[in-house]
Amino acid sequence: METIYQLPVHLHHKIRNVTQGHWTGNIYEHISGLLQQVKTLGVTSRLGDYTKRKLGIFNLLNFFQLISGILIPLFGLVSNTNFSGIAWMVICLPAATSALVLFLNYLQRYQAALLTYFLLYPFLTCVVYINGINAGIALQFLLFGVLSVFFVKDIGYMLFMIGLSMVSYFILAVVLSEYIYELKEDNNFIYLANHAIALVFIFCGLYLIKKENSGYQHSILKKNRALHKQNLEIRNQKQLLIEKAALLEIRKSELSDLNTVKNKLFSVVSHDLRSPLYALRNVFQNINKYNLPADEVKNMVPEMVSDLNYTIGLMENLLEWSKNQMQTDAVRPSEVNVSEMIGQVIQLLRLQAEAKEVYITSRNKEPIMVYADRDMINLVLRNLISNAIKFTPQKGNIEVGINDLSEFAEIYVQDSGIGISKDALKKINSNNFYTTKGTASESGTGLGLMLCKEFLNRNGGQMHIESKPGKGSIFSFTLPTV
Repeated sequence: METIYQLPVHLHHKIRNVTQGHWTGNIYEHISGLLQQVKTLGVTSRLGDYTKRKLGIFNLLNFFQLISGILIPLFGLVSNTNFSGIAWMVICLPAATSALVLFLNYLQRYQAALLTYFLLYPFLTCVVYINGINAGIALQFLLFGVLSVFFVKDIGYMLFMIGLSMVSYFILAVVLSEYIYELKEDNNFIYLANHAIALVFIFCGLYLIKKENSGYQHSILKKNRALHKQNLEIRNQKQLLIEKAALLEIRKSELSDLNTVKNKLFSVVSHDLRSPLYALRNVFQNINKYNLPADEVKNMVPEMVSDLNYTIGLMENLLEWSKNQMQTDAVRPSEVNVSEMIGQVIQLLRLQAEAKEVYITSRNKEPIMVYADRDMINLVLRNLISNAIKFTPQKGNIEVGINDLSEFAEIYVQDSGIGISKDALKKINSNNFYTTKGTASESGTGLGLMLCKEFLNRNGGQMHIESKPGKGSIFSFTLPTV
């Protein structure tokens, strides 16, 4: 005895719905695929986006007109309409035009397809009416006029097509009012269907045109946004290139200035460094060769000390300059008691000041703390006070002090020396290489002030110079306080 298994009712309905849905989905996919193939008929990569869209609309309209132009006569034949076979063949002529247009587009003969549609279609439609057949397709002429505005580029051809369609419609639908075959009398349904199809084509054509235009405008806006973004990127890159070019120009100028300083520095060093050394060598050679008495040697000592002081100062500045060029970021800031440092530098340069009978006074005794590199600020103070001694005559005065400006401390070195001319001050402020003799004919290299400015800049400070010839000078600089 066999056992028969029967599916539950709800499962049976579910399987049936899935099967029907799959079948419906396949039909939809096939129809969509067919319409897509028709739409892309004759489309090539060399066509522009807008031209492709227009060609797609043109292909779809001709395809729908071909289908309707075949199905309506076939339906009329089946429904025993009293038209003769020849009459039905004449009615099918416009549909044959759509087939020819699609074929021409397939061959990529786009201009020939347009001319065929807008000339042959109205002509064959006229043939239908001239043969005494009122098939109810007169509204097709309105469709030709509407579509010619969109598809025909040349204004003259477009006006001709519109005129042809309107004149044909007026003559056939209004002037000729009596026909051998009246579709309305034999098959009113098909007659009304032809009118309805014509209206659908008109609205469908307008809808497709609007849809494709909207899509094209959207793509244009998208491309414009992409181009705007690219333009911004290009503008940013251009700005970056301009900034890099400006930076290169600055570096080029700095290298040129540095090369100029180097050449002048070597020229000065080759002369000023050799001269005191040669002088010392000659003194010691004479002492050794001629056995000079102590009194004569003692008379030479002040000049020898002066030469040695200059040579030592030059060597210190040269070492600091070379270290500064090799270690551009070697700044080690810390808390520095600048009042204490001023006292130490004055004590260090005491002998140089006493040799010229120059009096140095310090106005600040209380500690003031700044945040800077100790060695760099020490060199700045040594150079400024040493220069003040150099350009101050005998029995002159030098004052070193500090003004507390809350967030900054202003350190100044004021002398009663010979002062600086406007031209010389302009050269110093523009970082040009500048040197001159002191009041006791002391030599200099001009390197000291350049080092002072660069060291102060790296420590967040600035130098300011006030001077008048014969009135003395004030060299001041600022440093951030702790």
